[in-house]
Amino acid sequence: MAAKAPVEELKKLSVDASSDQQKGTDEATKEHVAENSEEDSDADEPAAEASAATGEGAAKKKKPRKKKSKGKKKKTQTDPPSILMSQLFPNNTYPKGEEVEYKNDNLNRTTNEEKRYLDNMNMNADFLSDYRQAAETHRQVRQWAQKNIKPGQTLTEIANGIEDSVRRLVGHDGLEEGDAMVAGMGFPTGLNLDEVAAHYSPNKGCKKVLQQNNVMKVDIGVHVNGKIVDSAFTMSFDPMYDNLLAAVKDATNTGIREAGIDVRLGEIGGLIQETMESYECEINGTTYPIKSIRNLCGHNILPYTIHGGKSVPSIKSNNTTKMEEGDVFAIETFGSTGDGRCVVDGEVSHYALNANAPKVDLRLSSAKSLLGTIKKNFGTLPWCRRYLDRIGQDKYLLGLLIDGQLNNLVNYDIVKEYPPLVDRKGSYTAQFEHTILLRPDMKEVISRGDDY
Repeated sequence: MAAKAPVEELKKLSVDASSDQQKGTDEATKEHVAENSEEDSDADEPAAEASAATGEGAAKKKKPRKKKSKGKKKKTQTDPPSILMSQLFPNNTYPKGEEVEYKNDNLNRTTNEEKRYLDNMNMNADFLSDYRQAAETHRQVRQWAQKNIKPGQTLTEIANGIEDSVRRLVGHDGLEEGDAMVAGMGFPTGLNLDEVAAHYSPNKGCKKVLQQNNVMKVDIGVHVNGKIVDSAFTMSFDPMYDNLLAAVKDATNTGIREAGIDVRLGEIGGLIQETMESYECEINGTTYPIKSIRNLCGHNILPYTIHGGKSVPSIKSNNTTKMEEGDVFAIETFGSTGDGRCVVDGEVSHYALNANAPKVDLRLSSAKSLLGTIKKNFGTLPWCRRYLDRIGQDKYLLGLLIDGQLNNLVNYDIVKEYPPLVDRKGSYTAQFEHTILLRPDMKEVISRGDDY
């Protein structure tokens, strides 16, 4: 049985993983807000002096008026978040993530090819600006969520609060055709309770309520012009789960620390597993070893595509694929007190267009219409039923068992469904995740904040 790693070590582990080079993102935010705040100032008013009169009764000089000083108006985010990112950062100078130099032989990469790529990245300011805007939106929304999510709230209330905040901050509510493709949700917000590890978001009519004894994974995706920031955290309200959360946070930070140009993905998986499985957790008097969930992986991210084809395992594997310059990765790990393996189970909420869909002559005109709506509003971004509801598609489930519009598209493999991923009933799972950019000169943990 693995040696127990006490909760008290969590702060030390997080500090070690972040390194001394980490710049506090929230401090950077405050500096940028102050620099870009509007400043009111009055024009200088010259002192009016009385003319010097000669002789008796000469008028006294008037005292100069004091200049009015109004100082700087610092724009700060509201609660709940509602001020546009473009107003908080009017010059598009969004805070950087945590910048970390590569280890050992990756410290200096000076070939001509790499220099050209470095130059290209430096010139492509829009790429970094979009990513940093999405990351700052993610930070502000999730930190508001962490403060405000409480037992007794419905999952629908929580999901809508997060998603509405994201849409407000990027300035695109997703109600106009194609609006959600400009900026907004990168994928449906995951609110996964206890043994449910991933891919659950409340559908219309969901009555589930967050309980005091739940462990909830909150998985949020934000995109700006298709640049997706994928970052997740876990919330619990009972300290008996603390070691479970500590194990997964430490494992994710291990993956981030070891990631770099030319690193083999299978090697990272082994280090993640070693970290994760050095923990155990006592729940209601029973001690459980923490296991890496072996069939849930991190992944690279492409524009408008959340899973780009490369996977970062959470266990040791023979995957010899290398990370490369310019890659964007979501480093995520899942830990469990159960079997350490998930199966599909439960009502589907997550969907996405199949990029390799077969050409099919759809017979249902309503299915054709729904497909057109999906393409125009979401493209290759994942979506959920609530997103269809928001844009007025309220009949897509009619005849679901035989010829419902959505079911028709799924049956023909035009749309893929992603059911919830669940470990053994009665177990508890946790998740932590960050998005990293493998810039040629250093890696940037774009979604890092002072919360995790």
